[in-house]
Amino acid sequence: QVQLAESGGGLVQAGGSLRLSCSASGIILRIDDMGWYRQAPGKQRELVATISSGGMTNYADSVKGRFTISRDNAKNTVYLGMNSLKPEDTAVYYCNAAGLQLSPYKSFNLWGRGTQVTVSS
Repeated sequence: QVQLAESGGGLVQAGGSLRLSCSASGIILRIDDMGWYRQAPGKQRELVATISSGGMTNYADSVKGRFTISRDNAKNTVYLGMNSLKPEDTAVYYCNAAGLQLSPYKSFNLWGRGTQVTVSS
């Protein structure tokens, strides 16, 4: 079965930077869209950024110009570079990936367990 594993969260001061990583493991035939979402306490999960297999990106307005999503298809890994972090960026960040796995042969759309990002003022 395909699994996602995130890393890179932590505590940072406002204005600082962090880089999140998410790697997919398992027998994967292809990964289509990958993305990052976040959920702050008392709020719904929201899109942060997505990237297609061809590298097309989409960002939430709140992070445009500060966050950068990228992926390494050879490593089945997606990254989120976060600069100029603000206290309102504090949330649990979740990785999402959709694609096709070999064993069993089926499509998948998975979420990671999440990684905490805390930005202090």
